[in-house]
Amino acid sequence: MSASVEQPPQGAPALRLHRQLVKIWATGPGWQRLAAVNHSVIGLRMVITSFVFFAIGGILGMLTRVQLATPNGDFMDAETYNQVFTMHGSMMLFLFAIPMVESFAVYLTPKILGTRDFAFPRLTAYGYWCYLLGGTILTVSLIARVAPDSGWFMYTPLSSNVYTPGVNADVWLLGVTFVEISALSLAMEIVVSVLKMRAPGMSLDRMPIFGWYILVTAMMMIVAFPPLILGSILLEIERAFGLPFFDPTRGGSALLWQHLFWLFGHPDVYIIFLPMAGALSTMIPVFANRPLVGYRAIVVAIIALAFLSFGIWVHHMFTVGIPHLALAFFSAGSAIVAVPTAVQFFAWLATLAHGKPRWDLPMLYIFGFFFVFTAGGLTGVMLAIVPFDWQAHDTYFIVAHMHYVVAGALAFPMMAGFYYWLPLLTGRTAAYRLAVPAFWLIFIGFNLTFFMMHLTGLLGMPRRVFTYNGDEGWDWLNLLSSVGSFVMTIGFGMAVIDIIVQLRFGRRVRRNPWNATTLEWAMPMPPAPYAFASIPRLGPGKEQAAPGQLALSLARGEGYLGFARNGWQETLGVHMTSGEPDQVIVLPQPTYLPLVTALFTGAAVLAMLFKLYLLSLAMALVTIGLFVLAGQRAGLGRDYGPLPIGHGASVPPHTEVASAPPWLALICVLVADGTLFTSLVFGTFYLWIAAPHWPANLAPEASRVLALGVIVALVIAAVAARGSLRATSAGARAQGWIGLAVIALLAAIAAAVGLIGSVTPHPHQHALGATAAALIGFVALHAGIGLLFLISNLLRIHAGFISPRRLTDLRLSRLWLDYTTVTGIIALGLVLALPALVATLGARP
Repeated sequence: MSASVEQPPQGAPALRLHRQLVKIWATGPGWQRLAAVNHSVIGLRMVITSFVFFAIGGILGMLTRVQLATPNGDFMDAETYNQVFTMHGSMMLFLFAIPMVESFAVYLTPKILGTRDFAFPRLTAYGYWCYLLGGTILTVSLIARVAPDSGWFMYTPLSSNVYTPGVNADVWLLGVTFVEISALSLAMEIVVSVLKMRAPGMSLDRMPIFGWYILVTAMMMIVAFPPLILGSILLEIERAFGLPFFDPTRGGSALLWQHLFWLFGHPDVYIIFLPMAGALSTMIPVFANRPLVGYRAIVVAIIALAFLSFGIWVHHMFTVGIPHLALAFFSAGSAIVAVPTAVQFFAWLATLAHGKPRWDLPMLYIFGFFFVFTAGGLTGVMLAIVPFDWQAHDTYFIVAHMHYVVAGALAFPMMAGFYYWLPLLTGRTAAYRLAVPAFWLIFIGFNLTFFMMHLTGLLGMPRRVFTYNGDEGWDWLNLLSSVGSFVMTIGFGMAVIDIIVQLRFGRRVRRNPWNATTLEWAMPMPPAPYAFASIPRLGPGKEQAAPGQLALSLARGEGYLGFARNGWQETLGVHMTSGEPDQVIVLPQPTYLPLVTALFTGAAVLAMLFKLYLLSLAMALVTIGLFVLAGQRAGLGRDYGPLPIGHGASVPPHTEVASAPPWLALICVLVADGTLFTSLVFGTFYLWIAAPHWPANLAPEASRVLALGVIVALVIAAVAARGSLRATSAGARAQGWIGLAVIALLAAIAAAVGLIGSVTPHPHQHALGATAAALIGFVALHAGIGLLFLISNLLRIHAGFISPRRLTDLRLSRLWLDYTTVTGIIALGLVLALPALVATLGARP
């Protein structure tokens, strides 16, 4: 029999319902704002923070243009210039572009999909605080004159200890990795929420196109970021502890860094572009007054674009000595990737051509995007041709192309989106007295700045030079570029002033001023903390909302969950494909835990930066403890059975179903971790095949007994985890099985540590030993994480959060240990195979 539960009030008036939900969902005043976990609050904070970093990065870019405006410029010396241009690129990419597209997703996605929040609000808050703290570390380093100075791409050996002995490179490696934690956590949050939290009846094939763009982008992040994180970790280990992954004199390869970086870097271009394309695909039908042309073709195109973007990273490396057959393959792939982009482009044009477009301010920025992105796409096709790339590589032609494709594809749709959705945020509209002149200054200044760089590049001006003589024919072009940058900056300044004026003095508008048909306009303006007073149901023929009538109906509680129950922050979970409701998701209340956890994470990063490794380890352990603590009160403390959700339907809470959000989240984690592991295996084979100084007489020796012991212990732990799940589901005690798994993991970790100690050649002496140690270390680390899962299981069983109905914790532990066992067998098998692999090589110089 189900436990009793507070029954929802029937027919609650809209105002009463509003007050009840605000009491449950609102963030408190004053210091309590630091405990906010609501997606609207976090999304807005991310927007503001990324704009601050955009302003700082823009100022740094202007400083570079001041230096290059005239020949023999002495505005900055070479060291200062290197720090400024490195931080300009790093800030614009890692602190503005990626966070800005994620902030759009965080703020808008639940609203457009008709749900109340994300699946893991505390993870969203933790991601924001990590982003803020990591960006602060990078910014303070510039003020302290120890900023990164090896370029935003941090190529080795320039970023290695030999050429960058200070902490400059460490700031980049640790700060950017810190920010990547934020981006990766938010990407996982987005994937789970889009797949599991939509308006009932919103099947995947009826999901708004914005949802598809955000879903594909987040999946790309999960796969694209781990190679860069791995590269940053390996380079920091090399700099801190001397393991030679990228040192050619000891069996490493500088090109391995380029492969790992561009495995992230090339998909990242589309990660930045796709959310903005999603905004365009949402706005264009509204201003064209007709539905989007080619919905299904666009969905196929963006999925194809995601796959293709991962296969052509080497076109950034055409000049490093790639075999001709590989050059032909990656050149063809680089040209083919234009096809799915063109599908979207022509769908937008067809929508406008078949509709009756009206000119509003967002349309100015949309047509600015069409011009800029077309120009950037054409130069991209040019650079896909190997002979042309050989001539233009490392010139300002590349700088111009990158800004047209990345900056243009982001800035113009971003500004269109701001003006489109600002009425939703503020309930006001712009007066346009400043907005239209601001657009023309941005458009003219942008093209004046970066079009001239194409010409300076074709005339041979190399990238990353801080001065030039003046007899090369570049001086007047550089001066025009510098003038254009100031014009563009004035335009952005006017746009910011216009937005501020709108916030304070803008004319109040009625609900849904654009006559749009997506669900975000069927809520109060500005949105309430709970988003929807009740959750809409999309029936047949209701793929899109009629926001006017729907908003009133939802406010009266006539949708699903149109009531307050038990003080819970409730929303609905749906079947991933059909969109039918299958669970009630109870979200956590505001808490300071994400902020505290991020602060200790930042302390661990700072301690590592200052070479205080024991302190860093201590802070990392505290961070891990806080994560375990966060999991202790998650979920519900007893069984409830099916709960009424309205309209005569009842579904169980998420703690009592197999497809709960944590299960899907762990799958996302394993995909990301599997990508990192695959990148590590790729690095091992790459060094074996391509790195110099891997002579056949330097055969490694690993203890087969210890390796076999690790594998056996991991198998026992995985079997014991399955036993604990079976025992609990049958109503028996699981502590014995969990204890056995703990002992097995401790044995596996001890054997792995002994195995690392026996690796030859020593990891400091040769990359062969370093890669073997890295593979074994990967296994030991994941066994340690498995221990945390098991400890958490014991604590939650004791606290009553696990029962025969509530098995999510044990299912997660089983999945993690299964994964650890499989990857452990692969990693240790590769370590044991290294002697035979090395023996197949002849001595290489």
